[in-house]
Amino acid sequence: MQFHTFSSPHIHGGNSVPDVMRDVLLALIPGALLLTYYFGWGVFFNLLISTLTAVSAEALVLKLRGREVTPVLADLSAVVTAVLLALALPPLVSWWVPCLGALFAIVLAKHLYGGLGYNPFNPAMVGFVILLIAFPKEMTLWTPPAGLDRHTLSFTDTAVCIFTHELPEGLDYDAVTMATPLDKVKIELGTGKTLDEIHRLPGFGSLAGIGWEWVNLAYLAGGLWLIRRRRIAWQIPAGMLGSLFLVALVFYGYDSDNFASPLFHLLSGAAMLGAFFIATDPVTAATTPKGRLWYGAGIGLIVYVIRTWGGYPDGVAFGVLLMNMAAPTLDHYTQPRVYGEEKR
Repeated sequence: MQFHTFSSPHIHGGNSVPDVMRDVLLALIPGALLLTYYFGWGVFFNLLISTLTAVSAEALVLKLRGREVTPVLADLSAVVTAVLLALALPPLVSWWVPCLGALFAIVLAKHLYGGLGYNPFNPAMVGFVILLIAFPKEMTLWTPPAGLDRHTLSFTDTAVCIFTHELPEGLDYDAVTMATPLDKVKIELGTGKTLDEIHRLPGFGSLAGIGWEWVNLAYLAGGLWLIRRRRIAWQIPAGMLGSLFLVALVFYGYDSDNFASPLFHLLSGAAMLGAFFIATDPVTAATTPKGRLWYGAGIGLIVYVIRTWGGYPDGVAFGVLLMNMAAPTLDHYTQPRVYGEEKR
């Protein structure tokens, strides 16, 4: 049965796949709107290009496989994959970046394994990691948040930039892009600055980066709504965010000049998006209650290690994919004891 994993403990109450995916998309709206507000129209174009590509690719592959197209497209899983990928991409990447990422996600990570229910790895994160490794320069084109004294591109200028790679006369990419707070912290710590000095630099807010704080809080609100709706289980977000918080707290307590605070980690990058919308993918995550906690905790630990000592500013995608490989083992060793059975 193709959708066997959707009747697992990840999704409660026998919810249908389209219902779950619809609610996931609804829960993402506040975060997506704030991301667009703070970082520009490029977010909208990424969403549009990624979604159109993912749906088209899914339809084409289904045709080639001799499968009915409409019922599968109606489950909205391709749209969710496309949206998650798009929300993780910088706003000024050229059009072909979200296009390629969506193709990798749908064709390579999903249908190469047989389609939804058979893929061992999260498709959106497979597409993202391939882009990150293959096109590292394009994946740094983040715009400064709204409110900073830097040039902000209009809707038309953004479209021209994305589809032609040309900026308005007199501007270059240094004028319209800047490093993310996670990237800035890692770079500046390497120059000998303390975190207190770094947080006084442009782009940093009260707890994390300007804009990033509110975007992550919006994803948190959407994720809690999904838990209340019983669309996702609470263990994976709790395990991931709890692990990230505790590890960050230990190192922050040891040396607050060189290790970022727990709240900075929780409200930066893709922490909340990963915890509630990516790590909870019902196909590729652990399924037992204890397994889900360990699964989430593993992702949080990997995220902290990569953010602090790794070569990339964020580690959510790598953490999810690495723990995807561990999910079957976690399920095997954390099976709940059957009622009435003696503990061995």
